[in-house]
Amino acid sequence: MLEVRNLHARIGEKEILRGIDLTIQDGETHAIMGPNGSGKSTLSAVLVGNPLYEVTEGEVWFNGKNLLEMKPEERAHEGLFLSFQYPVEIPGVSMTNFLKAAVNEKRKAQGLPELKANEFIKLMNEKRKIVELDSKFTRRSVNEGFSGGEKKRNEIFQMAMLEPTLSILDETDSGLDVDAMRIVAEGVNKLRTPQTSCIVITHYDRLLEMIRPQVVQILYNGKIVKTGGPELAKQIQEHGYDWIKEEEGRA
Repeated sequence: MLEVRNLHARIGEKEILRGIDLTIQDGETHAIMGPNGSGKSTLSAVLVGNPLYEVTEGEVWFNGKNLLEMKPEERAHEGLFLSFQYPVEIPGVSMTNFLKAAVNEKRKAQGLPELKANEFIKLMNEKRKIVELDSKFTRRSVNEGFSGGEKKRNEIFQMAMLEPTLSILDETDSGLDVDAMRIVAEGVNKLRTPQTSCIVITHYDRLLEMIRPQVVQILYNGKIVKTGGPELAKQIQEHGYDWIKEEEGRA
């Protein structure tokens, strides 16, 4: 599904990604962990096409297509989705209108007709149940007045509506209490299929115990330096990243 080869990227004059190699197959869930400043959020921003970041070297292929040649909206239409660490508020734009526009734009790109009003409402009611989102939130402006947990839950609701092929969750567990984290994790698990994949960016193994990735990778100083299974996340939780730094220092 996703093939990243020797990816280098910078913001301004500062190089952040220094040769990322990453392969994700259909149906896989990968966790990416690493200390602050290692490049985790930069990787997600580069994949979705954030214009603040410049790719200076490398390739990214998504389902056989050159991702780096696509505009951000084209990447979304191809099935890429990013759940933000800090979801923004959009005053004056209702959740219903926001999602209807997004869903129908994706359908248009796929050569499908727009959903009729009753079809869209039915779909929205089905999907919001996945993350236990009260119907009143769909009538409010996007994220306006939402708590931190509600914003994160709303992100997974949007993911359910758009049905992406590859979802990137950038520290979705940040600031969540146990109940909100459970709801978010259950939503992610319910949306998992053999044809869809997920990247979970996190500092902690609590969310990973609920989502259970097949692969855990450690990103340090702009590179993926270690790959393993779920046990790798537990090592990080118990020992921190110092031992990774020591290994890198000896390399």
